[in-house]
Amino acid sequence: MKNISNFQAFQVFLFVICVSLSQSAQTEVNEGEIKENLNGSKASDDKSVKSSIFLHHNYENMISLMMDVNKECPEITRIYNLSEPSVQGRNLTVLEITENPGVHKPGKPEFKYVGNMHGNEVVGKEMLLYLMIALCEGYKTGDDLSKFIVSQTRVHILPSMNPDGWEAAYKEMQEKGEAGWLTGRSNANGVDLNRNFPDLNAAVYENEREHKGRNNHLMKVENAIANDHTLQPETRSVMGWLAKIGFVLSANLHGGDLVANYPYDETRTGKSQEYTACPDDHTFVYLAKSYAFYHKTMADSNRPPCDKEGDNKPITNGGLWYSVAKGMQDYNYLNTNCFEITLELGCKKFPPASHLEELWLENAAALFNYILQTHIGIKGFVKSSENAPVANAEIKVSNLASGLPIEHDILSLEDGDYYRLLGDGYYHISAKAEGFHPSSRCVRIMNKNRVGESISELNTAPELNFTLVPKSMPKPDIKEDLAICEALWNEVQEETLLDDRDLLVSILSYLDPTTKWSTVADRLTTIQLYSYLAEGLKQLKADQMKEVLHLMPRALQEQLDMVISASLQKK
Repeated sequence: MKNISNFQAFQVFLFVICVSLSQSAQTEVNEGEIKENLNGSKASDDKSVKSSIFLHHNYENMISLMMDVNKECPEITRIYNLSEPSVQGRNLTVLEITENPGVHKPGKPEFKYVGNMHGNEVVGKEMLLYLMIALCEGYKTGDDLSKFIVSQTRVHILPSMNPDGWEAAYKEMQEKGEAGWLTGRSNANGVDLNRNFPDLNAAVYENEREHKGRNNHLMKVENAIANDHTLQPETRSVMGWLAKIGFVLSANLHGGDLVANYPYDETRTGKSQEYTACPDDHTFVYLAKSYAFYHKTMADSNRPPCDKEGDNKPITNGGLWYSVAKGMQDYNYLNTNCFEITLELGCKKFPPASHLEELWLENAAALFNYILQTHIGIKGFVKSSENAPVANAEIKVSNLASGLPIEHDILSLEDGDYYRLLGDGYYHISAKAEGFHPSSRCVRIMNKNRVGESISELNTAPELNFTLVPKSMPKPDIKEDLAICEALWNEVQEETLLDDRDLLVSILSYLDPTTKWSTVADRLTTIQLYSYLAEGLKQLKADQMKEVLHLMPRALQEQLDMVISASLQKK
């Protein structure tokens, strides 16, 4: 990752946007409201303070600002509400930013930011409001980065998922000068919305152990909404939103710490703290870093931690930090195509308004850079041999180096388009649909999209299309595809060292996902890792062992044979 200090051109853009934000007049806000929004700090009579956008927006002011952005950029924005309002009747309002808003364009991925899920964690809400303005202003002034995002991505921004909680926290802030650590965290019914989604982790962990069953879209949303009476209106609204729109990437903005958190949030064993990797751990680490290392202070190893007993690591696995059941992050991953991370944007949940401008400058580059990651990996269309779109085709991925599957499939959308986020590497990708012969291809992924690059270096994900032939017809000739796979396989073999520890850790994690092998490996020699691999293979059934051995690179098989032979000689 490039250091943010290298982004001279982008920093100039941020400065211009910051000035624009500071000079934007707040609609329908009088002097008294501005003083209140400054959270007790001494309000100035200076006109620049009165007109500054860097203040805490209550619900009415938030909606007014969103309406203003829509008026300024009507050709690229749309405002809509989710299906249900909050407990106290406030709409969950979204601003969509894209060219030709209002419809999904096949081939253009969908992205979302969600803020203020915990009502007293307010920084994310304000950052998202400023982001709306920045994208609108950037597009109007011809900024290349803004134009790329708006033209190539459909961006949805929900600045406040819990407007009732925000009002409760703000009321206490006005009365006492400070909001309590928990005041307004939950919704108006006293329910923590990030503990209110269906718990799908237990089901997928059982499927993992059995090496069977679904690994995605584990439940029917309409049934859960109709039958689970513990679901809150805000939760139901977001679940319906996710089911309606084929989101690819998302971030959920929180506060109280400074870290990028990635799945799984709920541990496999039930322990309160344990690294719990999801099948796409490699990609999620990449995604978390794509925010953390573009944040002005999140990746600073010299910054003090928020908690004296905590640490200042820029990213963390959710389960290792602390286990969270029924969270929105894991729900996104297990019941939709969407990859979501959780961003903690600062030690103070409800900082004074005077801090907001600096917080914007700390987060702006990261907010832009994370949106760009919607275009990593691979995308394409699944169509029949008659050129009809194939919806709900399973897109399956295996790591070409280890030969092992990534046990998380995504589904093609109504128009046959699919979007598969992947970190750098070699992959075998296949499309499978009922009534058709499966089709597969091999690719090498090298992601490059970064804030600070010129527009000529920003690209959408490479396209990999699949044509599925009905089973009523003969299987298609796949000689050309096999040749490509063989060529990439040979390339992988040349790059694979006999003591490739990353590959060993990958295979061991597949065989035993309950052990945090990436940590354990630091205390083991390469020979010891091979020994554990041999023991793990012994636990498999004969056909399972044969399948894993067949998929392993030849170099690893040869080294494994040597280790097993040496251990037998010692006996």
